[in-house]
Amino acid sequence: MLKYSRQRESIKKFLMTRTDHPTAETIYENLRKEYPKISLGTVYRNLSLLTDIGEIQTISTGVGPDRFDGNAKPHYHFICKHCGQVMDLKMQGLEHINLLAQHEFPGIIEGHSVFFYGRCEACIEPEK
Repeated sequence: MLKYSRQRESIKKFLMTRTDHPTAETIYENLRKEYPKISLGTVYRNLSLLTDIGEIQTISTGVGPDRFDGNAKPHYHFICKHCGQVMDLKMQGLEHINLLAQHEFPGIIEGHSVFFYGRCEACIEPEK
């Protein structure tokens, strides 16, 4: 059983209020207002633990630092290759790709992870 931690609970609550998928640094800077002595290492350890127990998602964008999502339910993300912003995509699930993959794989497919890449609206606006 996991021991209760106010700091861990604060990290989770902070992420639940956000849709911009903040970095660990952003989370750290915001939590310092409530916990001035919290360390960046503590934030990273708790983010890792929350990811491991399935309460949050870690999103590695390939552009800049990892981002964190308080919504652990399966959903899809768009990653802007220009600015690195991560956004939720509101779309129907792609569960059928598990069946397609299973057809060609001798093991057991239990899930998938899909990211969509391109440029966000803010990054293409100057070109218009």
